[in-house]
Amino acid sequence: MDNRSEVREFLMSRRARVEPEMVGLPRMGGRRVPGLRRSEAATLAGVSVEYYSRLERGAIAGASTAVLDALARALLMDDAEREHLHRLARQAGDGAPRRRGRPLDRWRPSPSIQWVLDSMASAVAMIGNGRTDLLAWNALGGALMDEMIANAGSRPPNFARYLFLDPGSQTFYPAWEKAAAVNVAMLRTEAGRDPHASALQDLVGELSTRSETFRRLWGQHDVWQHESGTKRYRHHAVGDMELHFDGLDLVGQPGAQMTVLTAVPGSRDADTLRLLGSWASTRDVAVPQR
Repeated sequence: MDNRSEVREFLMSRRARVEPEMVGLPRMGGRRVPGLRRSEAATLAGVSVEYYSRLERGAIAGASTAVLDALARALLMDDAEREHLHRLARQAGDGAPRRRGRPLDRWRPSPSIQWVLDSMASAVAMIGNGRTDLLAWNALGGALMDEMIANAGSRPPNFARYLFLDPGSQTFYPAWEKAAAVNVAMLRTEAGRDPHASALQDLVGELSTRSETFRRLWGQHDVWQHESGTKRYRHHAVGDMELHFDGLDLVGQPGAQMTVLTAVPGSRDADTLRLLGSWASTRDVAVPQR
């Protein structure tokens, strides 16, 4: 993925969503396109229009931390977007991709990590990578994602392929549009971390070819950090539930993240999660390859 193009599209997309009123500017004259004018963005960031225009054309190498932070403030970026901007600037300056350890398509959990997963009897626990491959899980994780795992074939189960290529995902995720947008934003964030990763490029190319919705969302250049929040599911065996998730980075395992999903104690969702565990105990739930 070309760095200058990524920078250009990212900055243009962030500027287009900020209207003058959102940053205390008057709306002067007719506007052919949404968002701030370059001159307005430059003024808010405290740089010249010429310099801002160079940055938006992708010439971001050498931009200082102060300038990048000023751009982020001017364009109302959140923490994930600010980090993405800094990452793009570092890559432009390095001129080479940053590698982050062994390829995660060959990653397998150590016995002790799998023991940790298996010890979580009342929570869903799964380990994935930035490409949204599902690499390891516990019994409840296998039960929750049983259809995605079963349909993955010889490849690692992948949330992006499931969302955009499996019609069943639109039933499994009651808020499918939100889940799809978040998934693409996670892939875009991963592309910023390792833009030359061939497996990620192959996945993006495959989904862009096969899904118009993916192409549209990919073109929005949104980014997102998988930290915490809630997710809604409609499981074919136990029905609807809303679970709280937390993303936990694994020290010494670059690029791998454990996601733990739990329910509010005493809630209907907690009862449904226990029911899922009971259902899983009566079936041969898939386990990751060791």
